[in-house]
Amino acid sequence: MAIPKANQRAVAKYVKNNYDDIKVRTAKGKRQTIQEHAERMGESVNSFINRAIDEAMQRDDATAITKE
Repeated sequence: MAIPKANQRAVAKYVKNNYDDIKVRTAKGKRQTIQEHAERMGESVNSFINRAIDEAMQRDDATAITKE
């Protein structure tokens, strides 16, 4: 069943208003490795990357506090 154009526009508008896009470049073949890892963890690539970023920022913040 085709998705009506009005629904597509509504979703595109929602995404535009609620999300930022960041392009990530990796070495050839690494994308597949990331996809496989995310699948093993039961999450999407997007969720995995966001989780990895959040965890790294938390570690960095904790490290910065101990250095002060």
